Amino acid sequence: MTTVPTRTPPADRHGSDFARLSRKITEAGLLGRRPGYYTARITTVVGLYAIGWTVFVLVGPSWWTLTIAVLMAVLYGQVALVAHDVAHRQVFRRRRTSEVSGRAAGALIGMGYGWWQDKHTRHHANPNTEGLDPDIEPDVLVWSQEQAAAATGLPRLLGRRQAFLFFPLLTLEGFNLHVSSGRSITNRSLKHRTLDGILLFAHCAVYLTVLFLVLPPGMAFAFLAVHQCLFGVYLGSVFAPNHKGMPILSAEDRPDFLRRQVLTSRNVDGGRFTDLALGGLNHQIEHHLFPSMPSPNLRKARTIVRQYCRDLGVDYAETGLIASYRLVLTSLHRAGTPLRESASGTRPRS
Repeated sequence: MTTVPTRTPPADRHGSDFARLSRKITEAGLLGRRPGYYTARITTVVGLYAIGWTVFVLVGPSWWTLTIAVLMAVLYGQVALVAHDVAHRQVFRRRRTSEVSGRAAGALIGMGYGWWQDKHTRHHANPNTEGLDPDIEPDVLVWSQEQAAAATGLPRLLGRRQAFLFFPLLTLEGFNLHVSSGRSITNRSLKHRTLDGILLFAHCAVYLTVLFLVLPPGMAFAFLAVHQCLFGVYLGSVFAPNHKGMPILSAEDRPDFLRRQVLTSRNVDGGRFTDLALGGLNHQIEHHLFPSMPSPNLRKARTIVRQYCRDLGVDYAETGLIASYRLVLTSLHRAGTPLRESASGTRPRS
């Protein structure tokens, strides 16, 4: 991981640090819509999605369908990334159009759009902030030694070896997406929860019907396992490098908007293939600063943001993909230290 050394702040002190950066980004024209890009991307993803299921039906009862399960896991991940961009209004300017398109994308993969949007909005407002960011709640894993010390139940059981269990647990993330979407239907605070419930039920009904009509039970269960498990691993592999292992803030002591977003996020360096595989979220710092910026513009914004952070003396974290996973696992292992010491009878470190 590389960080930026402290330098003298810019001479222009009009407005907040973020306001000045925002003016630079706006002047560079990076907040403008990219209709041609998204037309091509959405058409390609939806077309491949339809082709994948068509080939599945044509191949029929054969173990070769497991190769299609691998393809569909990747395509489900790509649909999720499109839904992400739509939800941030990167694609359409109008809120209504974004919501309709986002729900349609969610229905293709069995995701409750309202649940996910509510959760993701809270994450963006308070990334890596304990008690405010739902992505670092200790529901299965613990993300800090403080959480480990207070852990009970499943987090306490898994926390000692969570770094070794992390990737195996990601195989359940696809199932968790569906279950959490279903559970959210009972949340009265969510808008359009009835519609989300209908779309979720319709997806599951059609998905299971197609599997068990085309394949015998054994093959159908094998396809389901490969498809959903790899979908979970793909999703987790996209989102894990972004914040895990970065500083965790407290709700009482938070920096300003720019520093809150930059200091808790990590970029993943790479070429165009990395951009494609991670949906542009490898430029996580720029995405958190400007969530409505179209993903193909994030790479260009990176040059401006990185230099601006260097001038301000704000640490700008960037690393390679493999190194980012190593940092994630290292932070998970460190977070579980109190649980390992407790189990071995060692006095916990202060």
